[in-house]
Amino acid sequence: LSWSDAVTELLTRYPEATWQVEHDMNGYPYFPCPAGAFVKVRLTIDGITREQVHPVLDHRNKAIAEPDSFQVNTAIQRCLAKAISLHGLGLYIYRGEDLPDISFRFKPGEADEVIKQVKDALNEGDDLALRQILSEYKSPEERSAVWALFSSRDRDSIKKLLQDEVA
Repeated sequence: LSWSDAVTELLTRYPEATWQVEHDMNGYPYFPCPAGAFVKVRLTIDGITREQVHPVLDHRNKAIAEPDSFQVNTAIQRCLAKAISLHGLGLYIYRGEDLPDISFRFKPGEADEVIKQVKDALNEGDDLALRQILSEYKSPEERSAVWALFSSRDRDSIKKLLQDEVA
């Protein structure tokens, strides 16, 4: 789950949510230790605060003893995405799934037809047609299944055309 998608989902549902990156006693946004370094994020939604700790990792997912600022920033963003999941948003990602199982929601070929209809509406800039297509999927599970069919770029285009969150 990309951190930007996680924050978008968070702020769409909970615009008053706040988060805080913890700092060590020197003011650094990470904590070195013998096993490497880690970051800590606290996220508060509706008065409930949950804390997530995440290691600073390299591109091979190995701990880094002396991280640079980019590595620390990357770890903070990953930590924030996981903190968001502790509140239930995108939690399925961390169960080892890439995407929610949508096979039971669509009849054979239906997902391909939805993709075609949505992309046609996007290409034509037809927000009324797009709203009509998406309105056929009313439950959060159905809307999430439709949302999962599209790439981040498509999602951004859909949101821009509709000017609100659709998933």
